[in-house]
Amino acid sequence: MKQYQVTDPEFKKYGRVITGYDLAELLREMKKTPLPEGVDYVASVPELEMLPAAKEIADGIYGQMPIQIGFCNGHNRKLNALEYHRDSEINVAVTDMVLLLGWLPDVEPDYTLDTAKVKAFFVPAGTAVEIYATTLHYAPCQVDEHGFRCAVILPRGTNGELKEKPVVRCGEEKLMTAVNKWLIGHAQGGLSGDCFIGLKGENLTV
Repeated sequence: MKQYQVTDPEFKKYGRVITGYDLAELLREMKKTPLPEGVDYVASVPELEMLPAAKEIADGIYGQMPIQIGFCNGHNRKLNALEYHRDSEINVAVTDMVLLLGWLPDVEPDYTLDTAKVKAFFVPAGTAVEIYATTLHYAPCQVDEHGFRCAVILPRGTNGELKEKPVVRCGEEKLMTAVNKWLIGHAQGGLSGDCFIGLKGENLTV
């Protein structure tokens, strides 16, 4: 599929490139994190959250909200699913990687989405991007056989375990799989049986 750059105009409705923050120490620490054969997401890593960049990002980007810094690392070339939150997510590319992104207004009233509307964006190593709350995203994709590493910054508590299953009122509640996480899966994505399968079309490959 066609790949855009995060510096291209096409990225503007999905997010923005973040500049002005010293991420060198965060990038160094991230290189020590595991790189599994599959994909591993860890929401909160204390060693990353103790870095000076953590307070700077909490103050400057999240308006002094408490945040968590974790990682999503591994090997992946498939779309598999798309998720969204009620706030922006910051991704810091430790390696070159590709993000497959959808747009929430493209989701149909029945919470399905045609994967033909998903776009691929190349994120160079060392680049930080803000992924807007209206942007659907999931695990990054690798660009070579070495896999990918990505720091993930979110408001604290995001992706934690739900205290109870939400009551379905408007219908969107059936997408909720974790705290502040709404997920739409693909039938070929290998997700658990209680995940809402709403991605229609090809399970895109990078």
